[in-house]
Amino acid sequence: MAEPQLRTVTRIQGNNRALKTGEVSPHGFRFDFEEVPVLVHGFRRMVRGLEFDISEMALTTYLVAKAHGARFTAVPAFLVRGFHHGAVLHDPASDVHSPKDLEGRKAGVNRGYTVTTGVWARAVLSEEYGVDLDRVTWVLSGDEHVEAYRPPVNVEPMWGKRSLGERLVDGELAATIGAKAEDPRVAPLIPDAEEAGYRALRERGHYPINHLVVIKDELLAERPELGAEVFDVFARSKRAYVAELRADRIAEPTAVDRMHRRVMEITGDDPLPYGIEPNRAVLEALVRHAVDQHILDRAPALDELFAPSTLGLTG
Repeated sequence: MAEPQLRTVTRIQGNNRALKTGEVSPHGFRFDFEEVPVLVHGFRRMVRGLEFDISEMALTTYLVAKAHGARFTAVPAFLVRGFHHGAVLHDPASDVHSPKDLEGRKAGVNRGYTVTTGVWARAVLSEEYGVDLDRVTWVLSGDEHVEAYRPPVNVEPMWGKRSLGERLVDGELAATIGAKAEDPRVAPLIPDAEEAGYRALRERGHYPINHLVVIKDELLAERPELGAEVFDVFARSKRAYVAELRADRIAEPTAVDRMHRRVMEITGDDPLPYGIEPNRAVLEALVRHAVDQHILDRAPALDELFAPSTLGLTG
């Protein structure tokens, strides 16, 4: 009997390279990869149209989609992680010199309020700098992937054609989150942002997750072991990548590769642990931030969020 071909979207990067090239292959099924040049468009197609069998997805998008009845479930393969201290930009020539200066002002957010980078960046502003997030008006440059989601009252859409960057330098916005630095005058609001991220890792274990993997519920119902099979192949591909990092065999490392090496140096451990238990604290933190930022009405139990066959797995 032929193995099923599962339509899959995931971006090629270090930890996925071996499965995208076929060096690592799954057991019991085959990937039918579809390349989506702008990955967030793939997230939207999965959330709104259930177009894929397996899809990479932003973590907060998944939480919101699941809360609104999405018919897919995650496996704890956490493909993208990073630090977001540098995601908050300001104009140093303005009167915004510290995060607390954002209170009572407007800050732009790239795309939607539920974008995971925005959630983590706002969490940094709140936890490390004491910003009252409810006293900031968040201005969105786009809409939400999950159409049923309704943001809190201090969130508003951006009208007109000017970009977030233009509105930042002309003073309409006090800061932006997740937008590109279009003007050389703008800079991260948090000083030494890259080092601030690594300091947060050393001091409080802060190491945000951005993306995971989801599978259609109908496939998991037909074949409950599929969750574990998907987890296994993603984990095997990731382990091959981590072995290359440890051996310093990556000829032209990217910024992401260098970040993973730095995390490895700080923690002495795998920079991309997969599985619920090694990531329980950071997952619970993200859920808490999503509730505090009025993205989720309640905090779901982590075991509700992942395919049953993956609950005890680590990789």
